[in-house]
Amino acid sequence: MDTDARPLGRQPGATPAGTQASPGRDVPGRYKAYLSRGRGKLGEMFGGHVEVDSYGATVRTADGREFLNCGGYGVFLAGARHPRVVAAVERQLHRHPLATRLLLEPKAADAAEALVRVAPAGLERVHFTNSGAEAVETALKLARAHDHRRIVSTAGGFHGKTLGALTATGKPLYRDPFLPLLPDTVHVPYGDAAALREALGPDGSDAVVLVEPVQSEAGVVVPPDGYLRAVAAACADAGAFFVLDEVMTGLGRLGHWWGADREAVTPDVLLVGKALSGGVVPVAAAVATARAFAPFDRDPFLHTSTFSAAPLAMAAAEAAVAVVEEEGLVGRAAGLGATLLGALRNLVARHCGHLVRDVRGLGLLIGVEFQDAGLAGEFLLELLERDVIANHSLNAHTVVRLTPPAVLDDAETDRLTEALEGAARALGERFPAARPQPDPGGN
Repeated sequence: MDTDARPLGRQPGATPAGTQASPGRDVPGRYKAYLSRGRGKLGEMFGGHVEVDSYGATVRTADGREFLNCGGYGVFLAGARHPRVVAAVERQLHRHPLATRLLLEPKAADAAEALVRVAPAGLERVHFTNSGAEAVETALKLARAHDHRRIVSTAGGFHGKTLGALTATGKPLYRDPFLPLLPDTVHVPYGDAAALREALGPDGSDAVVLVEPVQSEAGVVVPPDGYLRAVAAACADAGAFFVLDEVMTGLGRLGHWWGADREAVTPDVLLVGKALSGGVVPVAAAVATARAFAPFDRDPFLHTSTFSAAPLAMAAAEAAVAVVEEEGLVGRAAGLGATLLGALRNLVARHCGHLVRDVRGLGLLIGVEFQDAGLAGEFLLELLERDVIANHSLNAHTVVRLTPPAVLDDAETDRLTEALEGAARALGERFPAARPQPDPGGN
């Protein structure tokens, strides 16, 4: 496997191997006291590990233990603390980290130009945000500025937990405690373009449609080929506003620059986040056509945020795009993802096929769907025992997700494969017969 484009070794100044960075006083206890009692308990359930250092695909805990990071909810496509991103952020930190918001600032223009350069053709304007959910809110407000007030999204979809984004999120578990949300909202089955057309009706000029190229939090649900083209056509025919949420999938995660590129579609607004941070500074964006962005062009104060396009985040975003582009991470995600998906299918079939419903994915977004949520939790714990971090799926508790960095080297890839095989073998030996399926809905 070619690793020439990958930065090797630890960054100068990083904590040496074996060094124990002190987390200070009782971290789980202070989580419960000052942050979230539930979050503190969850941390204890997953071993009480305290992460204090990271670089590339490695996360080190306070006791010096090293984990292979295949989680992070899709943030670390280029690994943690990529030297090029860190250098760009350090330069900006010591020069001009935050802007006045009154004067123009060059880093915002640099980052926007870089993002437009790699975006699908026709997307020409950028509004930067601090999170993916804020990018969703930006898209919803742009849609409303064009009188598209009816929201059509998909069952199982995840778009964030702010109130507007939560309205589009298709999971009652998170929606119901905060009802009523935005009115005139419907969720249609994902992957079913006919259902979308029916929901829009012959005149969908009042509607905004939000979909993901792959539903990540729903358990890595890959739609039928041609689905995005059919969604784009349905929106065009009905006059609806089309928002493609690529916060998780964009910038190479699927082995393509964008999920949009797989089917050559251009939405009115494309959302990007996660990997745009370069694994260093949180940042996201809404990238729009000139027509869709027109209300914000006319009035730049219609939608603003104090920290939007902060120079520090812009330095990270510009460098992150350059790293993906110049180090060939899109192609690497495609090749490495195909290798890992094939290996995972084989080892699951050998060791615990009776416990697994499906293994699926695109690029470096891979999901293992178990017969029940308890098995998924057991698999996560087995991976942690083998020093690998993965994630559960918020909208599908039976699915364990792997989102490895595209900068994994051969040794790390072998280590990951060995850990996956060990976890699968342990699960198969512990549960030699298939467990009952009390929750066919995947909750």
